[in-house]
Amino acid sequence: MIVIGLIGKTNVGKTTFFNAATLLEAEISNYPFATKELNEGIAYVHFHCVCGEFKIQDNPVNSACINGWRFVPIKLIDVPGLIKDAWRGRGLGNRFISVAAMSDALIHIVDASGSIDEEGRISKPGTGDPVRDFKEIEQEIVNWYYQLLKKNSKYITKWYRQTARIDLSIYKVLSGIKVSLDDVGSSLKMAGLLEKDFDSWNDEDFRRLALYLRRKKPTLIVANKMDLPFAEENFRRLSEEFKEYIVVPCSAEAELALRRAEKLRLVEYVPGEEMFFVRDRNKLTKKQVWALEYVQEKILGKYFRTGVQQALDITVFKLLSMNAVYPVADEKKLTDGKGRVLPDVYLMPPGSTLQDLAAQIHTEIARNLVCGIDARLGIRLPKDYKLRHRDVVKLVVALRRK
Repeated sequence: MIVIGLIGKTNVGKTTFFNAATLLEAEISNYPFATKELNEGIAYVHFHCVCGEFKIQDNPVNSACINGWRFVPIKLIDVPGLIKDAWRGRGLGNRFISVAAMSDALIHIVDASGSIDEEGRISKPGTGDPVRDFKEIEQEIVNWYYQLLKKNSKYITKWYRQTARIDLSIYKVLSGIKVSLDDVGSSLKMAGLLEKDFDSWNDEDFRRLALYLRRKKPTLIVANKMDLPFAEENFRRLSEEFKEYIVVPCSAEAELALRRAEKLRLVEYVPGEEMFFVRDRNKLTKKQVWALEYVQEKILGKYFRTGVQQALDITVFKLLSMNAVYPVADEKKLTDGKGRVLPDVYLMPPGSTLQDLAAQIHTEIARNLVCGIDARLGIRLPKDYKLRHRDVVKLVVALRRK
Protein backbone atom coordinates (compact mmCIF):
# COMPACT_ATOMS: atom_id res chain seq x y z
CA MET A 1 0.00 0.00 0.00
CA ILE A 2 1.22 3.51 -0.81
CA VAL A 3 2.44 5.41 2.27
CA ILE A 4 2.10 9.20 2.46
CA GLY A 5 3.74 11.08 5.33
CA LEU A 6 2.42 14.37 6.71
CA ILE A 7 5.21 16.66 7.88
CA GLY A 8 5.49 20.23 9.10
CA LYS A 9 5.89 22.29 12.24
CA THR A 10 3.64 21.74 15.22
CA ASN A 11 0.27 23.54 15.17
CA VAL A 12 0.13 23.91 11.38
CA GLY A 13 -2.91 21.61 11.23
CA LYS A 14 -1.36 18.27 10.33
CA THR A 15 -3.51 16.30 12.73
CA THR A 16 -6.64 18.10 11.56
CA PHE A 17 -5.68 17.21 7.98
CA PHE A 18 -5.09 13.62 9.10
CA ASN A 19 -8.46 13.44 10.87
CA ALA A 20 -10.26 14.94 7.91
CA ALA A 21 -8.64 12.46 5.52
CA THR A 22 -9.17 9.42 7.73
CA LEU A 23 -12.00 10.54 10.04
CA LEU A 24 -10.11 9.06 12.96
CA GLU A 25 -10.20 10.90 16.26
CA ALA A 26 -6.52 11.66 16.74
CA GLU A 27 -5.91 14.27 19.42
CA ILE A 28 -6.19 17.90 18.37
CA SER A 29 -4.89 20.59 20.71
CA ASN A 30 -3.39 24.08 20.55
CA TYR A 31 -0.07 23.40 22.19
CA PRO A 32 3.27 22.21 20.82
CA PHE A 33 3.67 18.44 20.38
CA ALA A 34 0.01 17.53 20.92
CA THR A 35 0.89 14.53 18.73
CA LYS A 36 3.49 12.57 20.69
CA GLU A 37 3.24 9.34 18.73
CA LEU A 38 2.71 8.57 15.09
CA ASN A 39 -0.89 8.50 13.91
CA GLU A 40 -1.49 5.97 11.16
CA GLY A 41 -4.74 5.62 9.28
CA ILE A 42 -6.33 4.80 5.96
CA ALA A 43 -7.15 7.65 3.61
CA TYR A 44 -8.40 7.42 0.03
CA VAL A 45 -7.47 8.81 -3.35
CA HIS A 46 -10.17 9.07 -5.98
CA PHE A 47 -10.70 9.23 -9.72
CA HIS A 48 -13.54 8.72 -12.20
CA CYS A 49 -14.53 5.06 -12.06
CA VAL A 50 -14.86 3.17 -15.34
CA CYS A 51 -18.33 1.98 -14.32
CA GLY A 52 -19.82 5.10 -15.92
CA GLU A 53 -17.94 4.52 -19.15
CA PHE A 54 -19.14 0.92 -19.39
CA LYS A 55 -22.61 1.85 -18.06
CA ILE A 56 -22.67 -0.88 -15.45
CA GLN A 57 -23.25 -1.16 -11.70
CA ASP A 58 -20.03 -2.20 -10.02
CA ASN A 59 -19.46 -4.20 -6.83
CA PRO A 60 -16.28 -2.80 -5.25
CA VAL A 61 -14.39 -5.02 -2.80
CA ASN A 62 -10.94 -3.54 -2.13
CA SER A 63 -12.12 0.03 -2.71
CA ALA A 64 -15.36 2.04 -2.90
CA CYS A 65 -17.41 3.72 -5.61
CA ILE A 66 -19.41 6.83 -4.66
CA ASN A 67 -21.40 8.74 -7.28
CA GLY A 68 -19.14 7.44 -10.04
CA TRP A 69 -15.90 8.16 -8.16
CA ARG A 70 -13.67 5.22 -7.25
CA PHE A 71 -11.94 5.65 -3.87
CA VAL A 72 -8.77 3.57 -3.36
CA PRO A 73 -7.11 3.20 0.07
CA ILE A 74 -3.64 4.46 0.93
CA LYS A 75 -1.81 4.68 4.26
CA LEU A 76 -1.46 8.12 5.82
CA ILE A 77 1.04 8.84 8.61
CA ASP A 78 0.88 11.98 10.74
CA VAL A 79 4.47 12.65 11.79
CA PRO A 80 4.61 14.72 15.04
CA GLY A 81 5.51 18.37 14.53
CA LEU A 82 9.16 19.07 13.84
CA ILE A 83 11.22 22.03 15.02
CA LYS A 84 14.69 23.39 14.40
CA ASP A 85 17.47 20.93 15.31
CA ALA A 86 15.07 17.97 15.36
CA TRP A 87 17.71 16.08 13.38
CA ARG A 88 19.94 16.35 16.45
CA GLY A 89 17.19 14.90 18.64
CA ARG A 90 15.62 18.17 19.83
CA GLY A 91 11.91 18.04 20.64
CA LEU A 92 10.68 14.57 19.79
CA GLY A 93 13.91 13.63 18.04
CA ASN A 94 14.95 12.54 14.60
CA ARG A 95 13.27 9.13 14.81
CA PHE A 96 10.19 10.76 13.30
CA ILE A 97 12.19 12.16 10.40
CA SER A 98 13.22 8.61 9.57
CA VAL A 99 9.55 7.64 9.30
CA ALA A 100 8.99 10.54 6.93
CA ALA A 101 11.94 9.35 4.83
CA MET A 102 10.41 5.87 4.56
CA SER A 103 7.19 7.24 3.06
CA ASP A 104 6.64 7.03 -0.69
CA ALA A 105 5.85 10.74 -0.79
CA LEU A 106 5.43 13.63 1.63
CA ILE A 107 2.79 16.28 2.12
CA HIS A 108 4.45 19.25 3.81
CA ILE A 109 1.79 21.29 5.60
CA VAL A 110 2.43 24.94 6.42
CA ASP A 111 0.26 27.49 8.22
CA ALA A 112 -0.54 29.90 5.39
CA SER A 113 -1.99 32.42 7.82
CA GLY A 114 1.35 32.81 9.59
CA SER A 115 -0.22 32.20 12.99
CA ILE A 116 2.61 30.17 14.57
CA ASP A 117 5.99 31.43 15.75
CA GLU A 118 9.42 29.90 15.10
CA GLU A 119 8.93 27.36 17.90
CA GLY A 120 5.51 26.30 16.62
CA ARG A 121 3.52 28.16 19.27
CA ILE A 122 0.17 29.71 18.35
CA SER A 123 0.43 33.44 17.64
CA LYS A 124 -1.56 36.11 15.81
CA PRO A 125 -2.15 35.63 12.07
CA GLY A 126 0.45 37.48 10.05
CA THR A 127 3.17 37.36 12.70
CA GLY A 128 4.67 34.08 11.50
CA ASP A 129 6.30 33.21 8.19
CA PRO A 130 5.24 30.01 6.33
CA VAL A 131 8.09 30.43 3.82
CA ARG A 132 10.61 30.35 6.67
CA ASP A 133 8.79 27.45 8.31
CA PHE A 134 8.97 25.36 5.13
CA LYS A 135 12.67 26.04 4.66
CA GLU A 136 13.48 25.17 8.27
CA ILE A 137 11.71 21.82 8.22
CA GLU A 138 13.19 20.93 4.84
CA GLN A 139 16.65 21.71 6.18
CA GLU A 140 16.00 19.38 9.11
CA ILE A 141 15.35 16.52 6.71
CA VAL A 142 18.41 17.37 4.62
CA ASN A 143 20.50 17.38 7.81
CA TRP A 144 19.08 13.99 8.73
CA TYR A 145 20.18 12.56 5.37
CA TYR A 146 23.59 14.12 5.92
CA GLN A 147 23.87 12.57 9.38
CA LEU A 148 22.83 9.18 8.02
CA LEU A 149 25.52 9.31 5.34
CA LYS A 150 28.21 10.43 7.78
CA LYS A 151 27.35 7.81 10.40
CA ASN A 152 27.55 5.06 7.80
CA SER A 153 30.61 6.35 5.96
CA LYS A 154 32.77 3.45 7.18
CA TYR A 155 30.31 0.95 5.67
CA ILE A 156 30.17 2.94 2.45
CA THR A 157 33.99 2.90 2.36
CA LYS A 158 34.04 -0.86 2.92
CA TRP A 159 31.58 -1.61 0.10
CA TYR A 160 33.20 0.98 -2.19
CA ARG A 161 36.57 -0.79 -1.89
CA GLN A 162 34.90 -4.10 -2.68
CA THR A 163 32.79 -2.95 -5.64
CA ALA A 164 34.46 0.28 -6.86
CA ARG A 165 30.91 1.61 -7.31
CA ILE A 166 30.03 4.56 -5.10
CA ASP A 167 26.37 4.55 -6.19
CA LEU A 168 25.87 0.93 -5.18
CA SER A 169 27.76 1.43 -1.91
CA ILE A 170 25.57 4.36 -0.85
CA TYR A 171 22.43 2.56 -2.01
CA LYS A 172 23.20 -0.29 0.39
CA VAL A 173 22.97 2.24 3.24
CA LEU A 174 19.85 4.05 2.02
CA SER A 175 17.72 1.30 0.49
CA GLY A 176 15.78 0.92 3.74
CA ILE A 177 14.34 4.43 3.42
CA LYS A 178 12.93 3.96 -0.09
CA VAL A 179 15.84 5.45 -1.98
CA SER A 180 16.42 3.67 -5.27
CA LEU A 181 19.74 2.98 -6.98
CA ASP A 182 18.70 5.38 -9.75
CA ASP A 183 17.99 8.06 -7.12
CA VAL A 184 21.49 7.65 -5.73
CA GLY A 185 23.12 7.69 -9.14
CA SER A 186 21.34 10.81 -10.36
CA SER A 187 21.94 12.59 -7.01
CA LEU A 188 25.66 11.82 -7.22
CA LYS A 189 25.72 13.16 -10.76
CA MET A 190 23.91 16.39 -9.84
CA ALA A 191 26.22 16.85 -6.85
CA GLY A 192 29.26 16.35 -9.09
CA LEU A 193 30.44 13.38 -7.05
CA LEU A 194 29.93 10.44 -9.39
CA GLU A 195 33.59 10.37 -10.46
CA LYS A 196 35.14 11.68 -7.24
CA ASP A 197 37.03 9.17 -5.09
CA PHE A 198 35.00 8.59 -1.92
CA ASP A 199 38.12 8.63 0.27
CA SER A 200 38.65 12.28 -0.69
CA TRP A 201 35.10 13.47 0.08
CA ASN A 202 34.87 16.45 2.43
CA ASP A 203 32.00 17.57 4.67
CA GLU A 204 30.55 19.82 1.99
CA ASP A 205 30.35 16.86 -0.42
CA PHE A 206 28.21 14.93 2.07
CA ARG A 207 25.94 17.92 2.60
CA ARG A 208 25.52 18.51 -1.14
CA LEU A 209 24.61 14.87 -1.74
CA ALA A 210 22.14 14.97 1.17
CA LEU A 211 20.38 17.93 -0.45
CA TYR A 212 19.92 16.18 -3.79
CA LEU A 213 18.83 12.93 -2.15
CA ARG A 214 16.15 14.83 -0.22
CA ARG A 215 14.86 16.34 -3.46
CA LYS A 216 14.27 12.84 -4.83
CA LYS A 217 11.43 12.32 -2.35
CA PRO A 218 8.22 13.58 -4.04
CA THR A 219 6.77 16.39 -1.92
CA LEU A 220 3.63 18.51 -2.10
CA ILE A 221 3.14 21.77 -0.19
CA VAL A 222 -0.25 22.27 1.46
CA ALA A 223 -1.00 25.88 2.42
CA ASN A 224 -3.40 25.26 5.30
CA LYS A 225 -5.76 27.65 7.14
CA MET A 226 -6.67 29.52 3.95
CA ASP A 227 -9.80 30.88 5.64
CA LEU A 228 -7.73 33.07 8.01
CA PRO A 229 -6.30 36.58 7.46
CA PHE A 230 -2.97 36.91 5.59
CA ALA A 231 -3.37 33.42 4.07
CA GLU A 232 -3.94 34.58 0.48
CA GLU A 233 -0.88 36.82 0.56
CA ASN A 234 1.27 34.04 2.01
CA PHE A 235 -0.11 31.53 -0.49
CA ARG A 236 1.17 33.76 -3.30
CA ARG A 237 4.54 34.02 -1.56
CA LEU A 238 4.80 30.25 -1.21
CA SER A 239 3.90 29.72 -4.87
CA GLU A 240 6.46 32.26 -6.04
CA GLU A 241 9.26 31.15 -3.69
CA PHE A 242 8.91 27.42 -4.37
CA LYS A 243 8.17 27.22 -8.09
CA GLU A 244 9.55 23.68 -8.26
CA TYR A 245 6.72 22.47 -6.00
CA ILE A 246 2.96 22.21 -6.38
CA VAL A 247 1.27 24.33 -3.70
CA VAL A 248 -2.33 23.47 -2.81
CA PRO A 249 -4.60 25.92 -0.92
CA CYS A 250 -6.38 24.11 1.90
CA SER A 251 -8.62 24.32 4.94
CA ALA A 252 -8.37 21.06 6.82
CA GLU A 253 -10.85 22.41 9.40
CA ALA A 254 -13.45 22.93 6.68
CA GLU A 255 -12.96 19.41 5.30
CA LEU A 256 -13.20 17.90 8.78
CA ALA A 257 -16.43 19.82 9.44
CA LEU A 258 -17.97 18.61 6.17
CA ARG A 259 -16.95 14.98 6.68
CA ARG A 260 -18.31 14.97 10.22
CA ALA A 261 -21.56 16.57 9.03
CA GLU A 262 -21.82 13.95 6.29
CA LYS A 263 -21.18 11.17 8.79
CA LEU A 264 -24.07 12.51 10.89
CA ARG A 265 -26.19 12.63 7.71
CA LEU A 266 -26.66 16.37 8.06
CA VAL A 267 -25.28 17.03 4.57
CA GLU A 268 -24.63 15.21 1.33
CA TYR A 269 -20.93 15.54 0.56
CA VAL A 270 -18.45 13.52 -1.46
CA PRO A 271 -14.81 14.29 -0.55
CA GLY A 272 -13.21 16.37 -3.26
CA GLU A 273 -16.49 17.75 -4.59
CA GLU A 274 -17.04 21.47 -5.12
CA MET A 275 -20.28 21.62 -3.15
CA PHE A 276 -22.37 20.03 -0.43
CA PHE A 277 -26.13 19.85 0.13
CA VAL A 278 -27.92 20.25 3.44
CA ARG A 279 -30.38 17.41 3.96
CA ASP A 280 -32.73 19.19 6.35
CA ARG A 281 -31.89 22.69 7.53
CA ASN A 282 -34.43 22.41 10.36
CA LYS A 283 -32.29 19.69 11.99
CA LEU A 284 -29.23 21.93 12.23
CA THR A 285 -28.29 23.93 15.29
CA LYS A 286 -27.39 27.61 14.93
CA LYS A 287 -23.74 26.71 15.41
CA GLN A 288 -23.90 24.09 12.66
CA VAL A 289 -25.63 26.53 10.28
CA TRP A 290 -22.94 29.12 10.96
CA ALA A 291 -20.13 26.59 10.43
CA LEU A 292 -21.50 25.36 7.10
CA GLU A 293 -22.10 28.90 5.86
CA TYR A 294 -18.55 29.80 6.88
CA VAL A 295 -17.15 26.85 4.91
CA GLN A 296 -19.20 27.84 1.87
CA GLU A 297 -18.20 31.51 1.99
CA LYS A 298 -14.55 31.31 3.04
CA ILE A 299 -13.43 28.12 1.30
CA LEU A 300 -15.68 26.58 -1.35
CA GLY A 301 -16.82 29.98 -2.61
CA LYS A 302 -13.17 31.02 -3.17
CA TYR A 303 -11.19 27.86 -3.84
CA PHE A 304 -13.98 25.43 -4.91
CA ARG A 305 -12.51 22.65 -2.77
CA THR A 306 -11.18 22.33 0.77
CA GLY A 307 -7.88 21.00 -0.61
CA VAL A 308 -7.58 17.84 1.49
CA GLN A 309 -8.76 15.34 -1.12
CA GLN A 310 -7.07 17.32 -3.86
CA ALA A 311 -3.73 17.14 -2.02
CA LEU A 312 -3.97 13.36 -1.67
CA ASP A 313 -4.96 12.88 -5.32
CA ILE A 314 -2.20 15.14 -6.66
CA THR A 315 0.40 13.38 -4.51
CA VAL A 316 -0.54 9.91 -5.74
CA PHE A 317 -1.49 10.57 -9.36
CA LYS A 318 0.73 13.56 -10.24
CA LEU A 319 3.84 13.28 -8.06
CA LEU A 320 4.00 9.47 -7.91
CA SER A 321 2.34 9.02 -11.34
CA MET A 322 0.44 5.97 -10.15
CA ASN A 323 -1.95 4.17 -12.50
CA ALA A 324 -5.22 2.66 -11.29
CA VAL A 325 -5.80 -0.69 -12.99
CA TYR A 326 -8.81 -3.04 -12.84
CA PRO A 327 -8.07 -6.78 -13.20
CA VAL A 328 -11.03 -8.98 -14.19
CA ALA A 329 -11.60 -12.67 -14.91
CA ASP A 330 -14.23 -12.09 -17.63
CA GLU A 331 -13.31 -9.28 -20.02
CA LYS A 332 -16.85 -9.04 -21.44
CA LYS A 333 -18.86 -9.01 -18.23
CA LEU A 334 -16.03 -7.27 -16.31
CA THR A 335 -16.43 -9.69 -13.42
CA ASP A 336 -14.15 -11.69 -11.17
CA GLY A 337 -14.43 -15.42 -10.56
CA LYS A 338 -17.36 -14.85 -8.19
CA GLY A 339 -19.35 -12.76 -10.64
CA ARG A 340 -18.65 -9.43 -8.95
CA VAL A 341 -18.41 -6.49 -11.36
CA LEU A 342 -15.14 -4.51 -11.25
CA PRO A 343 -14.44 -5.60 -7.67
CA ASP A 344 -10.82 -4.56 -7.36
CA VAL A 345 -8.51 -1.80 -8.47
CA TYR A 346 -4.75 -1.65 -7.95
CA LEU A 347 -2.48 1.39 -7.83
CA MET A 348 0.56 0.55 -9.95
CA PRO A 349 3.80 2.59 -10.21
CA PRO A 350 4.71 4.10 -13.60
CA GLY A 351 6.28 1.59 -15.92
CA SER A 352 4.54 -1.37 -14.28
CA THR A 353 3.71 -4.27 -16.56
CA LEU A 354 1.00 -6.88 -16.73
CA GLN A 355 3.45 -9.23 -15.01
CA ASP A 356 3.84 -6.75 -12.15
CA LEU A 357 0.08 -6.56 -11.71
CA ALA A 358 -0.14 -10.35 -11.59
CA ALA A 359 2.57 -10.42 -8.92
CA GLN A 360 0.63 -7.96 -6.77
CA ILE A 361 -2.48 -10.13 -6.92
CA HIS A 362 -0.89 -13.54 -6.26
CA THR A 363 2.45 -15.25 -6.84
CA GLU A 364 0.75 -18.22 -8.53
CA ILE A 365 -0.97 -15.94 -11.02
CA ALA A 366 2.34 -14.26 -11.79
CA ARG A 367 4.09 -17.62 -12.17
CA ASN A 368 1.51 -18.95 -14.65
CA LEU A 369 0.63 -15.75 -16.50
CA VAL A 370 0.40 -16.21 -20.26
CA CYS A 371 -0.88 -12.85 -21.46
CA GLY A 372 -3.62 -10.31 -20.91
CA ILE A 373 -6.71 -9.10 -22.74
CA ASP A 374 -7.70 -5.45 -22.99
CA ALA A 375 -11.39 -5.30 -21.98
CA ARG A 376 -12.07 -2.22 -24.09
CA LEU A 377 -10.48 -3.36 -27.33
CA GLY A 378 -10.55 -7.13 -26.90
CA ILE A 379 -6.93 -7.39 -28.02
CA ARG A 380 -4.20 -9.61 -26.61
CA LEU A 381 -1.61 -7.93 -24.40
CA PRO A 382 1.90 -9.34 -23.85
CA LYS A 383 3.18 -9.89 -20.31
CA ASP A 384 5.51 -6.91 -20.62
CA TYR A 385 2.69 -4.55 -21.65
CA LYS A 386 3.04 -1.31 -19.68
CA LEU A 387 -0.14 -0.54 -17.81
CA ARG A 388 -1.98 2.75 -18.16
CA HIS A 389 -4.35 4.62 -15.89
CA ARG A 390 -7.89 3.12 -15.82
CA ASP A 391 -6.90 0.02 -17.81
CA VAL A 392 -9.32 -2.90 -17.45
CA VAL A 393 -7.50 -6.15 -18.19
CA LYS A 394 -8.08 -9.86 -18.01
CA LEU A 395 -5.11 -11.91 -16.85
CA VAL A 396 -4.87 -15.13 -18.85
CA VAL A 397 -3.29 -17.83 -16.71
CA ALA A 398 -2.11 -21.27 -17.86
CA LEU A 399 -3.92 -24.17 -16.20
CA ARG A 400 -1.68 -26.32 -14.08
CA ARG A 401 -1.35 -29.93 -15.16
CA LYS A 402 -2.54 -32.52 -12.69
